[in-house]
Amino acid sequence: MTTMRWTLLALTTLAACSTDDTAAWGSFEADEVTLGAEVAGPLLAVLAREGDVVVPGALLAVIDTAPMVLQRDELAARQAAATGRLAEVAAQQRALEVQHSLAERERGRMTRLAAQSAATAQQADRAEEQVRLLVAQLEGASAMRAVVTREVEVVAAQRAQLDDRIARASVRATQRGTILNRLAEPGELVGPGRPIATLAALDTLTFRAWVSGAQLAPLRIGQAVAVRTDAGGGTLRTHAGVITWIADRAEFTPTPIQTRDERTTQVYAIKVTVANPDGVLKVGMPGELVLAASAP
Repeated sequence: MTTMRWTLLALTTLAACSTDDTAAWGSFEADEVTLGAEVAGPLLAVLAREGDVVVPGALLAVIDTAPMVLQRDELAARQAAATGRLAEVAAQQRALEVQHSLAERERGRMTRLAAQSAATAQQADRAEEQVRLLVAQLEGASAMRAVVTREVEVVAAQRAQLDDRIARASVRATQRGTILNRLAEPGELVGPGRPIATLAALDTLTFRAWVSGAQLAPLRIGQAVAVRTDAGGGTLRTHAGVITWIADRAEFTPTPIQTRDERTTQVYAIKVTVANPDGVLKVGMPGELVLAASAP
C-alpha cells in the first residue's frame, strides 16, 4: 500500500472517530538534518543505522583519508626541512652581526690612526670596504631569512588545511536525534555534498495542518491547541500542542488532506509543536487539530 493510500485510509479512520470540534486535518513531520560528505573519497565505513539514536558528535561515517595522510606526511617533512634552514640562516645572521660589530670598531680605529698618520690610507680603505661587505652580507642574510620564514609559514598553512580536510573526512552527528535514512554504503565513492544520512529529533514533532479563512482569525502564535491521533479500536489519543507558525498566504488544500470544505477551497497552513517523549507519534502520521483554550 502506498504512503498516500495509507494516509487517506488513516484520515478516513480519524474522520469516523472525529467529533464536531475538529478544526483541521494534517500530519506530523520532523525537522530533518541531512549530513553529507565534505571531502571526496571512497567510504570506508558507514556506522549510521536507521533507527539509531545518536548524540552530537557521534561518528556516522568515515571517508578514506590515506592519500591525504601521505600528503600531510610530505608536508611535515618539508616543514621540518624549512625550519632547519631557517635556524641555519638565523645562526649565519647572528655571526655576521658579530663580524659587523668588530669591523665597525676596526674602521673607527683605522680612521683615528690615519688621522694621526699612524696608519696608511690603504689600511683605512680596507677597513671601510670590510664594513660595506658585511653590511651587504647582512642584508642578504636578512632577505634569505624572510624567504625561508615565509616558506615555513606557507607549508604550515598547507598542513593546517590538510589536517582540516582529514578531520572533515569523518561525518558526525550535529545534534541529538534518530537516524531516519541511511543514504550511502561502504565502498561508494562520494564527493563534497553527497548525503550520507538524515536524522531528526523525534522527541518533539511538528504537526502541519491547514485551516480555512474562517478558522484563521482566532488563531495566534503561542496558542494552546490539541491534536488527536488514532489510538486503535475506534478511539483517539489527544496530545497537547502550541501553534508556532501561521502562513501569511493561502494555498489550495493538499491532495492527501480532507476537510469539510470543498477540495478547491484555499486554506492556510499552520504548524503546531507537539511533545513526543514516549515516541508514540511518528513522522507522516495523520491527525486532526482541535482548538483548545488559549495559552496564558
